[in-house]
Amino acid sequence: MAFVSYGWYFTFVQGFVYLGLIHLQGFTTKQMVNPWNTYVKLSGVLMGSHGLTKGSLAFLNYPAQLMFKSTKVLPVMIMGAFIPGLRRKYPLHEYISAVLLVVGLILFTLADAQTSPNFSVVGVVMVSSALVMDSFVGNLQEAIFTMNPETTQMEMLFCSTVVGLPLLLPPMLLTGELFTAWNSCKEHLYVYAVLVFEAMATYVGQVSVLSLVAIFGAATTALATTARKAVTLLLSYLIFTKPLTEQHCSGLLLIAMGIVLKLLPDYKDSNPQKQKRKPQHCEDHIGQDEERNSLV
Repeated sequence: MAFVSYGWYFTFVQGFVYLGLIHLQGFTTKQMVNPWNTYVKLSGVLMGSHGLTKGSLAFLNYPAQLMFKSTKVLPVMIMGAFIPGLRRKYPLHEYISAVLLVVGLILFTLADAQTSPNFSVVGVVMVSSALVMDSFVGNLQEAIFTMNPETTQMEMLFCSTVVGLPLLLPPMLLTGELFTAWNSCKEHLYVYAVLVFEAMATYVGQVSVLSLVAIFGAATTALATTARKAVTLLLSYLIFTKPLTEQHCSGLLLIAMGIVLKLLPDYKDSNPQKQKRKPQHCEDHIGQDEERNSLV
């Protein structure tokens, strides 16, 4: 039985694990600073993204899925220009950095995909839809943090999960996945142990990602998570001693170039004339940074 086809059901189960972990952290609704309706749109696209991503593995191999998901940073940057409360505009070098990172990871991933081809139009549609939803998620989260700096990561994760869980029921009922997944998992109870373990790991990741969004913004977070995918793939080759081809090396080189280009603004030469006008500008940003840092 291909359990990976039960993307909606697995997301549903993991949502309850998240709620249990958040409860253990001591979070209550009395600590909320945003109204519930703030999280309706966010929860819909978040749960849809999780469900479609998990479900797409029934039609795509992991390298192929990773190849599509690695392009997330580009739609996140583009979508940031249209989200109310953000209207982000990025300098040209950041777009070039994102393109280098994405192309490098795609080259690296394609070298793996050739060894285990599994390509389906259904899977492509599912992962592409998840990608579009991902571009909304990060920017909506950043908009909430920006408009109300007192929002905490626990509140964001708790409210998104509580509002999103009921939204998973219609697709599960319409496709019959709820009953088929329940019956299959009942015969293989170890699946729930795997789901709980995975949810505990992804819970830490979710909180960390929300912290990055609150402090650095959605685009920088997407770049960081894309680079993390590259590190994960590289470690798999080092640990399991897989052969590295020229295509792998080309991908790694482009990834490194993208990361270095992203870091270049931190080392640019300062202009004394510009610094005379800098104090007031810096004080405004320092105040904003202190408010964001209080979220973590």
